[in-house]
Amino acid sequence: MIQMLEVSNISVSHGSLQALWDVSFHVGKGERVGILGANGAGKSTTLGALMGLYPPSSGEIRLLGHPLAGKPPTECVTHGLALVPEGRRLFPEMSVRENLEMGAYLPAARRALAENIEKVYSLFPILKQKAGQHAGELSGGQQQMVAIGRALMTSPRILLLDEPFLGVAPLLVDEVMHALGLIAADGMTVVLVEQNIHRALDFVDRAYVIESGRIVLEGTRESLLGDTNFSNKFLGID
Repeated sequence: MIQMLEVSNISVSHGSLQALWDVSFHVGKGERVGILGANGAGKSTTLGALMGLYPPSSGEIRLLGHPLAGKPPTECVTHGLALVPEGRRLFPEMSVRENLEMGAYLPAARRALAENIEKVYSLFPILKQKAGQHAGELSGGQQQMVAIGRALMTSPRILLLDEPFLGVAPLLVDEVMHALGLIAADGMTVVLVEQNIHRALDFVDRAYVIESGRIVLEGTRESLLGDTNFSNKFLGID
């Protein structure tokens, strides 16, 4: 399997507070990989480090061999990373279509704008119906669809999802999960950050468990579910 993403011993601090300690993991082409753990464990910081939002103080991040540690977010996106941030972070007074178009700000993405926006509409037909509506008027689940669609507008190699089901009604969680399954089945490599471990394990092939800024467990879905220590310690997290 081709290694798309290799993270080696990264440490990240927020001011005087160290958030990550020697975190290492890898993601193969076409894999669905989870980074799981409780709130405050360091999951979002990990994705932020990948995207250039929180430059590591040490360690390496490589995407298809290209070094990204400490590079600005624009370069990370150029090389194929796209983040769906926690809380969605849409422009509420802009239309659904305008929010999607904001994802196509790099030259290559602008050239593929029409094609990619139709792909997003095929994944989330409701967004085509609401294309002219203000994004802030949508339900939480529909806003999450816009956030995922905006990330897909960059034609990424790896889709990074930070708590994509937070604030989404249960009925729409299933719809978003189905769309993510279609995206992955089409060959997209996906990294899912999630504190609801039960839900995440319904989607991922492999997972890393992070606790207090350190990777403490890793394995396939089946091996983690069969690990008594994992079950006892983490399967109560929601």
